[in-house]
Amino acid sequence: MESLSVFNATASFPHFSSSLDHPRPHLSLTPSSYRPMPKLDVVHCAAAQAQSSAVAAAKPKEAKLWGGRFEEGVTDAVERFTESISFDKALYKHDILGSKAHASMLAKQGLMTAEDRDSIHEGLTEIQRRIESGEFEWRTDREDVHMNIEAALTDLIGEAAKKLHTARSRNDQVLTDFRLWCRDAIEAILVQIKHLQVSLVRLALKNEGLIVPGYTHLQRAQPVLLQHLLLAFVEQLERDAGRLLDCKERLNFCPLGACALAGTGLPIDRFMTSDALGFTAPMRNSIDAVSDRDFVLEFLSANSITAIHLSRLGEEWVLWASEEFGFITPSDAVSTGSSIMPQKKNPDPMELVRGKSARVVGDLVTLLMLCKGLPLAYNRDLQEDKEPVFDSVKTILGMLEVSAEFARNITFNKERIQKALPAGHLDATTLADYLVKKGIPFRTSHDIVGRAVAVCVSKRCQLQELNLDELKSINPVFDKDVYEFLGVENAVKKFSSYGSTGSECVASQLDHWVTKLGLTKGA
Repeated sequence: MESLSVFNATASFPHFSSSLDHPRPHLSLTPSSYRPMPKLDVVHCAAAQAQSSAVAAAKPKEAKLWGGRFEEGVTDAVERFTESISFDKALYKHDILGSKAHASMLAKQGLMTAEDRDSIHEGLTEIQRRIESGEFEWRTDREDVHMNIEAALTDLIGEAAKKLHTARSRNDQVLTDFRLWCRDAIEAILVQIKHLQVSLVRLALKNEGLIVPGYTHLQRAQPVLLQHLLLAFVEQLERDAGRLLDCKERLNFCPLGACALAGTGLPIDRFMTSDALGFTAPMRNSIDAVSDRDFVLEFLSANSITAIHLSRLGEEWVLWASEEFGFITPSDAVSTGSSIMPQKKNPDPMELVRGKSARVVGDLVTLLMLCKGLPLAYNRDLQEDKEPVFDSVKTILGMLEVSAEFARNITFNKERIQKALPAGHLDATTLADYLVKKGIPFRTSHDIVGRAVAVCVSKRCQLQELNLDELKSINPVFDKDVYEFLGVENAVKKFSSYGSTGSECVASQLDHWVTKLGLTKGA
């Protein structure tokens, strides 16, 4: 898989391994005084900007590749405002890949010679080498990644490079690059989703039989196996992966050859370039090909749902790590301290997972608003689609990675959990089921058990602590077999429906995920 460049002018994503054996490496403002800000800072800033502009004005500007009909160049302010090379250079590998495929097609169709094709391929390979070695000069006056690479290619091989843009516009070129980048990004995210699923399943395997309180409305509800609860997050992540795979399938159509919007009268073969780049097929409608951003909206929507799931996991573990719950203890390796309170040990990674979900959702909202009301076909507004996507991908990869790291570094406090289990009458619903099995309608059973709970509240005891005479005074149908349904352990044993928290059901769920993820029990 190609590595993904970060939304950042100076850094790039690490290379992602698709192997689970090699997970990717991890990743109070108090004014000392209340002096007003010195006005000199503004003067210095203005002077520096003026000096920078003077230097830029003194340096001869390169003629734009599109500048034939223009009599004068753009101002420095316009050039700074409209450039995208500061972020879209992240697409360089995909731009070079698309250009090589395009050159091969042009040669096959007789629109350039085989010698020109080979010269272009060799030149593009050399440019990629220079980029990756840090030798390449990215120039703002060349605007974007496409113009930088094309101009550099012309400098390197001469006239042959000028044939490369035959039957191609930056409109279809950038979308080809972007779809290829998103395709690779989805693969990288899928790897990290699987890493987290593996971490959660391994955590479940280590805590077989541990019962925890299940909550609704953040109030004690019913007893559940911890394994069951952890597997709920694994299920959510599987749907997240499914959405990304669906998105990848829909985005995998090739816009290259759509040109500016209307296609071309030249004898190109769009199916050849589509196949060469691993797309399913060329996009059918050239106007749609250059104006569509559905694929990024869907991608960021899928990322946002994943972020919400991770935020919920984060909230669960932040609560459980609190003194009030005390159900988990994160290791020092995934905790931070306080600058003032020596005793503090904070689950900061999961708090930030919870917080960064807002950022991922914000990236989606940015794209939605960007696309709202745009007329067909291409509009320069769409230059702004890259940064939110780069940011969303970088953020979601970090969230997934640190969540898996946290899962590998927590311990469940079994004694504390067991002491907490009696509170809340978690076996009340199981007691209602007992009465249903005795032939009493559920609504009547619900009322009977409610009265039994009221007795327990008044006596400050648990349901299993009521003696048989006390239960029979509430309803004579109670018999000594009722105690087989009372207590959290007995309650869990009684669950038997498909997907429930019963021991056999959870064991079946766990076996499914162990097999699906290629794990070995006890490993």
